[in-house]
Amino acid sequence: MDPQVLTAEGLELIYLEDVRPRISRSQKAGAFLRSLFSNPWADQAWKPQDTAIVLFTSGSEGNPKGVELTHRNLLANIRQMLSMVDLLETDRFFNALPLFHSFGLVIGLFLPLTSGIYAFLYVSPLHYRVVPAAFYNLDCTVLFGTNTFLVGYARKAHPYDFRSLRYLFAGAEKLQEATSILWMQKFGAGIIEGYGATECGPCLTANTPLRPRAKSTGQLLPAIEYRLEPVEGISDALNGSPPKDGGGIGRLFVRGPNIMKGYLNDEANAEFQKLGGWYDTGDIVRVDADGFVFILGRLKRFAKVSGEMVSLTAVEEALAGAFPAYGLKFTAAVLARPDESKGEKLVAVTNEPRLTLDEVRGVIRARGLSNLAAPRELKVLPELPRLGSGKINYRELEKMI
Repeated sequence: MDPQVLTAEGLELIYLEDVRPRISRSQKAGAFLRSLFSNPWADQAWKPQDTAIVLFTSGSEGNPKGVELTHRNLLANIRQMLSMVDLLETDRFFNALPLFHSFGLVIGLFLPLTSGIYAFLYVSPLHYRVVPAAFYNLDCTVLFGTNTFLVGYARKAHPYDFRSLRYLFAGAEKLQEATSILWMQKFGAGIIEGYGATECGPCLTANTPLRPRAKSTGQLLPAIEYRLEPVEGISDALNGSPPKDGGGIGRLFVRGPNIMKGYLNDEANAEFQKLGGWYDTGDIVRVDADGFVFILGRLKRFAKVSGEMVSLTAVEEALAGAFPAYGLKFTAAVLARPDESKGEKLVAVTNEPRLTLDEVRGVIRARGLSNLAAPRELKVLPELPRLGSGKINYRELEKMI
């Protein structure tokens, strides 16, 4: 993260290497003696509404924002997850997700710690050969990952490496159908996809083995309210009117005990406080009659082509598993760029130099998507930029393109 982004938001950065020379020997000795003969927590009156941690959003589409999560937010989200998943005292967590990411920190670390369950933290999710071997050697039963990391593990792992796996949780980015099929065929493991945001503690929904629903992110966790606000042009972009099964399509707003206290950034926090406890996810979703949530894409990930709204996420999903001949390393992303005649046009970006624009447009037609969803250009990069969580860094990708 660029420090100038933080200072521009009015935050002061204090570097420990600058503070250290100013601490005298007498101050160090006094601090040491106080630590021996006093309880530093004795005078602390912790309250549920006090800030427990500050995490920063990923910044994949905008400047990162500092999120204040309280003790109540964290404990509520942990209890919400425990009510949906039948964890055992004998379970063993393996967490290679970075702890600066809310999913890795709260669910991958705090949940087992507060439940008395074994947890092993690994230094990096990018060690695709090491993680499966370490999981096998430790006899772990619960694994966390993102779509990107899970593809990497599947590519390098032996089929027996995950013999003891009971739960495989995926979050942070959209789970591709090809990834689910790969894990089921190679390891006999079903992936449990969830959905959430840093501001939500982070989990909002979760699929479970007891009540799964294909292509959904599961049902909303207990004590979470939601409402959907219609967005002009989105229904047409999704090839149809609102669902007839009693659900709805719209921009998702949520409220519950796990929703953050607020932002550190003054402008963003003022907007959040205006909503009176509701959090605007910025995601367009479909909720069916049974309460299962289907993520259709972020509002920012829609383009207006010839007056019609086109989901960039839907185009990316169509391309994700369409080219098995190019191997598991194949990646494709879609951006919207200004266009004089149509308002905006779609540009596909890939790491595969053999891919052609005709192949891309052929997949779009085969999947039944509108001609407006067919990219007009194809760009090739050696590697698409990613965040520490594995998600594509769209801000950086736009700069590169």
